Amino acid sequence: MPSNSEPLRRGVTIVNDLGLHARAAAKLVNVAQKASGRVWLQVGAEQIDAKQVIDILTLAAAKGDQVQVMIEADADLDTLNLIVELFADGFGE
Repeated sequence: MPSNSEPLRRGVTIVNDLGLHARAAAKLVNVAQKASGRVWLQVGAEQIDAKQVIDILTLAAAKGDQVQVMIEADADLDTLNLIVELFADGFGE
């Protein structure tokens, strides 16, 4: 994360039964890659690149886990909101 500015962030809860499995991770990456800047997910102390499926899968995030979604650029606020909607909708599952 850049040290000279604070990223925009939103807290979300995983609501789908299977957590952040491969299909959900792929949907998340598809949205995150539309951002012009960096996008991160944080669960506990672990922070990962939300544009990489393998990074998301390493979180092993399960139903009920709290996740912080962060973006680097203010211009990517729409992307942040779309990611929050994905979590709220349980990734359409």
